[in-house]
Amino acid sequence: MRYFKKLKGKRIYLSPINIQDVERYTQWLNDLDVTLSLGNPGVIYGLEKEKEAVENMIKGGTDFAIVTNDEDRLIGNCGLFSIVEKHRKADFGIMIGDKNYWDQGYGREAIELLLNYGFNILNLNNIMLKVFSFNKRAIKCYEAIGFKEIGRRREAYILGKRKYDEIFMDIVADDFNHDLVELTAIELD
Repeated sequence: MRYFKKLKGKRIYLSPINIQDVERYTQWLNDLDVTLSLGNPGVIYGLEKEKEAVENMIKGGTDFAIVTNDEDRLIGNCGLFSIVEKHRKADFGIMIGDKNYWDQGYGREAIELLLNYGFNILNLNNIMLKVFSFNKRAIKCYEAIGFKEIGRRREAYILGKRKYDEIFMDIVADDFNHDLVELTAIELD
């Protein structure tokens, strides 16, 4: 696959989504371990359905592939959506589909790169996300970055006989530590 280093981090970079990765995304989205935390484990994804979704992400222009620096290996994606420029706000989503890269800080690095882009390049002020209450790993990561809980939709996600809250979290530009990620090697005056 061919990727382009739009946003560079220490171990990963964010690249525009590549349509040739449809098969990999389809594989991940049919893995229950991956889709349980995304809230769509009951959806069956075929290549055509996922191709259409990837094409829409490409058209949107604010979704990125998460790729390792050392091997140019696709490990997931992240993006900003529902952007309202007038109010300088957006929603955020991330998926680390390659389970070999879970619990190693790759997701956090991708989030920091994307937030830096959102606040400093797109001039956003508020970025919000949704996470399910059982996803303690993600909640801990979001809080460490600076996201704060702003509300809950109680018992909004049911798996079997268990009910979980949908947690809404956000971060504003003033709460984000812009020093976490270098924006560019070029010094801007």
